[in-house]
Amino acid sequence: MADCFLVLPPVTRDKAVILGKNSQRPATEAQEVIYRPAKINTNAAKVQCTYIEVDEVERTNAVILSKPAWMWGAEMGSNNQGVSVAMAPIWTKVNGPGDLEERLLGQDLARLALERANTAQDAVLVITKLLSQYGQGGAGCEETQKWGHHNSFLIADKTEGWILETAGKYWVAKVIRDGFYNISTTPTIGCDFDMSSEDLVERSIQEGLYITDSGPFNFAAVFSDPRRSEGDTADRRDKGRELLEKFTAKKDFGLVEMMAKLRDQESNICMSGPFMTTGSMISVISPDVPACHWLTATPNPEASFFKPFIFCPNNQTGTLTTSPDYGKKDAEKVTPQEQTDRSHPLVKGHKKLLSLLERDEPQGHMIKKNLRELEQNCLEDIREVLSQFTEQSCDKVAAIFSHMCSIEINFYKM
Repeated sequence: MADCFLVLPPVTRDKAVILGKNSQRPATEAQEVIYRPAKINTNAAKVQCTYIEVDEVERTNAVILSKPAWMWGAEMGSNNQGVSVAMAPIWTKVNGPGDLEERLLGQDLARLALERANTAQDAVLVITKLLSQYGQGGAGCEETQKWGHHNSFLIADKTEGWILETAGKYWVAKVIRDGFYNISTTPTIGCDFDMSSEDLVERSIQEGLYITDSGPFNFAAVFSDPRRSEGDTADRRDKGRELLEKFTAKKDFGLVEMMAKLRDQESNICMSGPFMTTGSMISVISPDVPACHWLTATPNPEASFFKPFIFCPNNQTGTLTTSPDYGKKDAEKVTPQEQTDRSHPLVKGHKKLLSLLERDEPQGHMIKKNLRELEQNCLEDIREVLSQFTEQSCDKVAAIFSHMCSIEINFYKM
């Protein structure tokens, strides 16, 4: 599962576009945060994604990614062009056994879009071109019980947002220029889409998915799986939208409000259990100052510390949020598959905090309080830096994410 939220002017503070996501994954997974610099590739280059290779492009953007440690692709991330992408698994009536055939995962498509797109609309075009060329598919988890899915995406830059929803080879996209929007695990776009896959309506008629007598073509109505259009999946989106309405009512929505939303446990947006929130990210993309991205790299945002990242020359994210590399001994490369511990150092430390909180230990509450105070101080410092940002400011913030991780992990050693 996933819960993704997009908020735009006029309901945001300082005319910012704000994208937030909780990544709901198996509790046994670790989600790492990694940085990859921009690079130039040779014409014959290929890039190995989670399951398949695809043609590389001449130039790729610098990216910050929050990703399940076992896969190449990312649940969410941002690039140095001011584009942020969050993906969500989506189940439709055209899901089937063929979804497990190894193609591109939605996470692969999200990362490829960030590496190649300079605007939000560019990202839509990158994803849909790759979808047409290579298709989507492959096991979406590392567990023994495999499952496949289709994908939806929330994409933002400093001027607008896009929603892209897919159902196998079909897709629609819609631009959002004001207000707010959220997606979860079911299609949301109806009749009012701005782009679509080629001959969408005609092909849907030919394959018996759409009957013209049923009314205007409505993507969500045509492709929604009736088994998932009610109950928990639909309820999640409704609760998410209710929270957005609550938090945007004053038309002063900002980073703090998105943090509070992602931390909301009553709505189950902050999820616990066998499936839980394993990583969270917020992008604040402003028209007048550099974009700032806030990532936890740890599960349960209610007990986590959002750490800032700003694209600069010589960015460093350190090693505390990078999972171990098992090379040829990796469980994905051996049969029968074995469970591999991919926890990076920050996750290992954070799990100690979660254990203390579960036992209601005073030490756990003190660590959480100290982390929240550190986050507040960091937020104020970053706000000041961004208000008078110059080239020299990069010296202060190029390694800020890594620095904050180092401070955080020391709290867990108390």
